[in-house]
Amino acid sequence: MTIIKNLFKNTEPIHLLANANSDKDYFPLDLSVVNVALVKINTTNHLTLEAYIQEQRQFFDSKIAFGGYLEKRNLYQRSSLFKNNNTEERNIHIGIDLWTQAGTAVICPLDGWIHSFKNNATIGDYGPTIILKHQLENDAFYTLYGHLSLKSIENLKTGMPFKKGQQLASLGNPSENGDYAPHLHFQIIKNIENYNGDYPGVCRESDLDFYLENCPDPNLLLKIKKLK
Repeated sequence: MTIIKNLFKNTEPIHLLANANSDKDYFPLDLSVVNVALVKINTTNHLTLEAYIQEQRQFFDSKIAFGGYLEKRNLYQRSSLFKNNNTEERNIHIGIDLWTQAGTAVICPLDGWIHSFKNNATIGDYGPTIILKHQLENDAFYTLYGHLSLKSIENLKTGMPFKKGQQLASLGNPSENGDYAPHLHFQIIKNIENYNGDYPGVCRESDLDFYLENCPDPNLLLKIKKLK
C-alpha cells in the first residue's frame, strides 16, 4: 500500500462523477451493520435503499452519498453470490461507493487503457463493469468501475485508451446494474491476477488482510474530505 500512497501523495483531488465539483457535493453514507438507523430499513431492496439515501441527501443538502470502504454490511445477504452453502459470508466492502442518479457520467480519473469489461449480470453483482489499467512512473495498477449502464460497454475494446477527464461510462439503473440503487463502485487493485471484467468488491473477514494490501483505500486518489 505504501507504493500507492506515494503515487497519489501529490496528486490533485479527483471527481469521478460529472455532477461533482467540490467536496461540498458529497455527504457521508454509513451502510454498515453498526448503523442503528438501518434496523427498520430493508437495504436489500433497491427502492427502500434509494428512499433512505434520498432522505439523507435532503438532510445534508448535497448531491452524492459516498463511503463504504471496509464497511461490514448486511446489504449482500439477499444473494448466494456472497455465500455459497456453508462458506463464510462475504460482507466487507473493499471499494468506495458514490450514490447518485442513474445516467450520471463517470469521468476517467487518470490516463489508462481498457484492461477488460463485462456485464456481471447476476442479481447482487456489478452489472456492467469496466477495469482500466494505469501506469504511473514504474508502477502499474488497476481501477474498477461497477454498476454501470449497458451502453457503457457497448463499443469498448481491450487496449482502448482513455485520457484523464474523458467520459468513461455512465451509471446504470437497477434493471441493469445488479438491482441496486444507482451508484458507482470504485476500487483500486494492485494485482488483478487472472480476472477479466470482474474482481471481488466484497470479501470475507478471513481474507481481509490480503485485500487490505491489494485494494487500498480509493480515497487516497479521490481525496474526498468529510466536511459534514
